[in-house]
Amino acid sequence: MCVAVKYSIGYNGKVMGLLPNFFKIRKPKKDCLLALDIGTEFVKTLIFKRGKQSEVIGVGRQRQFPNHMQAGAVADIDGVAESCQKAIEKAGQMACLRPKQAVMGISGELVKGVTTGYLYKRSEPKQKIDSSELKNVIQKIQWKAFEEARRQMAYETGRREIEIKLINAIITDVRIDGYRVTNPIGFQGRELFLSIFNVYAPLVHLGALESIASKLNLELLAIVAEPYAVARSLNLDSKRGAIIIDIGGGTTDIALVRSVGLEGTKTLALAGRAFTKRLSQKLGLDLDEAEEIKIKYSQERLSQAVRRKIREIFKKDLRVWLSGVCLALEDFREAEALPNRILLCGGGSNLPDLRRELERGFSQISRIKASLANPKVSLIQPKDIIDVKDETGRLKDPDDVAPMALASLALELAKEKGVLSSILKRTVRMMQRS
Repeated sequence: MCVAVKYSIGYNGKVMGLLPNFFKIRKPKKDCLLALDIGTEFVKTLIFKRGKQSEVIGVGRQRQFPNHMQAGAVADIDGVAESCQKAIEKAGQMACLRPKQAVMGISGELVKGVTTGYLYKRSEPKQKIDSSELKNVIQKIQWKAFEEARRQMAYETGRREIEIKLINAIITDVRIDGYRVTNPIGFQGRELFLSIFNVYAPLVHLGALESIASKLNLELLAIVAEPYAVARSLNLDSKRGAIIIDIGGGTTDIALVRSVGLEGTKTLALAGRAFTKRLSQKLGLDLDEAEEIKIKYSQERLSQAVRRKIREIFKKDLRVWLSGVCLALEDFREAEALPNRILLCGGGSNLPDLRRELERGFSQISRIKASLANPKVSLIQPKDIIDVKDETGRLKDPDDVAPMALASLALELAKEKGVLSSILKRTVRMMQRS
């Protein structure tokens, strides 16, 4: 049982005053970590123990002020740090400890996830592939992918030079002369094909997260793109694949999983907050009142007449949102058809209109209807996240999926072994330092 203490220490080291429910922070164990999901509307944090599973023992949530975040990116470092501190205190009160190490999620318009394939023709096909040759191939792929991502981001922002960093990477496909293998070391062959999924983010975004971690006295184990974390934390059928759509407050993140694994991610700067603002404008309410009405509408706690009126208010914004999703998916199509399985998560996914629009809207859009004429839309539930056990009983909604995915990925990253994984990790560290 937690024992009372007198004061709480704030993110800047100052005494914050008496806590309403006193608790004593035990010395954190090395296997206890913090997952920090900094969203546009809420900061969500989990404290979990890492073992055979990630066991969640503390949950905290804190609403953000409207000017703290912009399109999923930090706009006020001190403001966000204070919100994080409050969320961590709530989780710490439940867990009776405060970990020093954290895994932090990142999303936003300029967080890019792309898959790069590279076909390497070997001059000595009879010679066995060794780690030195493999390292050379991986480095070539990674630098090629980095330059392509920087060009793409410069084009989208209208800036000639934009500083970006590689934050996550995973090998999705390895083939020797067309034959798929998991580890190419020791094989012979003329052609070595490697496909690597990489996630990049602007240096300014990463710097803001690192500053927040510093203010909170946290050691960052990893900064993880949240669409990447969610996609890797689901036990998906590799043959069927899926389109994963995380609808948050400020952004909609889309991840495509096909037979070879995670293919790419896209982000739209349009999500739940846009619908709240529309209600606020049309009904003459402040944002908090409009958000409360939107939640009641999602939960069918309003009369049919009011719900019809709100549905009409949302109609144009829904079509704009769907068009944005379609444009993002169009970039993915290439030769292979899109999966017709669509999985939703995030607080915005509770809005029933978004699900209905996805189910019926694709058949009306000629660009992609051949692929998605009959989409099957469902919500990702916390129980769908692999290797995470909720000991608190508080994680019940689709908006709890992202922080749970961070806890799942933290466990997976600790388990990763093998020559291929080690070479990729060393290459990533080298690129992050450059």
